[in-house]
Amino acid sequence: MGVEIYYFSGTGNSLHVARELKKRIPDTELIPLIRLLDKETIEISADTVGFVFPIHMAMSPGPVRKFIDKLDLKSAEYIFAIATRFGTPHRAFIDVENRLKKKGKLLDSFFSVNMASNDPKFDDWHEATEEEIADLDVEVQNSLDLIQKIILNKEQSRKKDTTFTSDMPAFSIISVFLPFLNRFYSVQFYSDSKCVSCGTCEKVCLSEKIKLINEEPLWQKEIPCFSCYACINYCPQQAIQIKSPRFLKTYTEVNGRYSHPYATVEDIARQK
Repeated sequence: MGVEIYYFSGTGNSLHVARELKKRIPDTELIPLIRLLDKETIEISADTVGFVFPIHMAMSPGPVRKFIDKLDLKSAEYIFAIATRFGTPHRAFIDVENRLKKKGKLLDSFFSVNMASNDPKFDDWHEATEEEIADLDVEVQNSLDLIQKIILNKEQSRKKDTTFTSDMPAFSIISVFLPFLNRFYSVQFYSDSKCVSCGTCEKVCLSEKIKLINEEPLWQKEIPCFSCYACINYCPQQAIQIKSPRFLKTYTEVNGRYSHPYATVEDIARQK
């Protein structure tokens, strides 16, 4: 029956993890979940099923939750999830499992993997250096060696998260209000004068929210954003910025950008 790994990746971290795991586990198929979101029901044929995705505001991404809601998991005997994150605690596995329970399933194992941040809207953010990415990847590879053994043996691994590197005060209380906080701290994207109308942002936009009109990118209001940050991080001119309409603040003009060195524009766009 094999292994099916469904992934969602905006700037390559989760794609890199999914690819590296595929190298370690025979008879594994990598499937971008974005392609399947328009289906009414998504049937799984494998007996081992995995989800690989980034953390968005301490939660699982909206497309991942939507995807899991549509799954037919009758064939699944073993289910695992891997979350890539900058280092903060999160409640993503709670999100996922609450949805799986409605289908009579649970996560057999789940793992958090620390990687470089792709979120340049914070004042203390910095673009990860080649050395920092290499050091993090050593940890990623070591983690995947352990994850591989657990999955191949179909072991239960539901350990408490102890690998976070950046604590969040009173996280258990804050997590209850995360959906509200996400709306309160919503941001807007725009392009500045550095834009050369290359169309990269439209190409990598996983929700297809961005459309080039009169040689300028337009974020269409009627289409929801997946908050993957592919557009801002893959723009070759760093012309796409993030601002907060609530706080009248532009976050990204002085910061650099980050995408995983092994994930190209084509790799991200191919998910659609």
